[in-house]
Amino acid sequence: MNFEKNILSQGQTLFTQDEFNRALGEAKAEIMAIAIQTSKQVIMIERQACAEVCKRLAEQVGEGEVSTALVNASIAIMNRMSSQSDD
Repeated sequence: MNFEKNILSQGQTLFTQDEFNRALGEAKAEIMAIAIQTSKQVIMIERQACAEVCKRLAEQVGEGEVSTALVNASIAIMNRMSSQSDD
């Protein structure tokens, strides 16, 4: 802290406002890119878990319309994941 006070009290500029703004903009862009990628990964993990729940429920129900609907739901979820994983 004393170092900062000494530098600042002597009127020395460590960086310009433009340099600071540019670096801040780059940092914000990196943070947003990481947040978006992380959100996409979380959504894919959740969808995969939902598909697994549907499959397990279909197995518990046995055969019939409900089982078929659950299997179809699981397949639809997995297909949706495949089509969006390229994004």
